[in-house]
Amino acid sequence: MIRMLAHKLSVSIDAASMKFVEDYRKKHSEKSRSEVFVDALRLLQRHEQETLLEAAYAQSAPADRLIAAEFDSTIADGLDDEAW
Repeated sequence: MIRMLAHKLSVSIDAASMKFVEDYRKKHSEKSRSEVFVDALRLLQRHEQETLLEAAYAQSAPADRLIAAEFDSTIADGLDDEAW
């Protein structure tokens, strides 16, 4: 794993969230609370990227359906795969 320059950040969380962080750290053998937050941020980043990808796909889906419909019309053209 490539180590990058770390920036120190102060975060205030409620007692229930703090307990969760500590329990998670122990359960997953994380060395520090910071590692728990880095894991959480990676998951949040992945979720954001998936949301953007889903939106891009939804926007392109109508064009994809048109292409598929055009392809479907060639299926009944009487040519077999072996004809070439």
